[in-house]
Amino acid sequence: MKKIQDCIDKCIGEDETIQLADGFEEAFIGIARQFNTPFAVYNRAKCIEILCKDMTWIDAEEYFQFNVEGAYVGENTPAFLCTEE
Repeated sequence: MKKIQDCIDKCIGEDETIQLADGFEEAFIGIARQFNTPFAVYNRAKCIEILCKDMTWIDAEEYFQFNVEGAYVGENTPAFLCTEE
């Protein structure tokens, strides 16, 4: 969590906020901006790995798509980066 707080302190202003994805601290990559709005960025594959600790991969993928990736929590909604790793 210190890594996340350090990034927040460095990357966003005092009058700005971001939404974090609960339970996915290990998948946190950093903070990005779009249209001057900051938002947290997570590694999508790592998020699925975290969910797989408690469920099958298929269930984790479905849960993630519907409940995490598909959840809108305001203009600072986190983003989930998919890479070719």
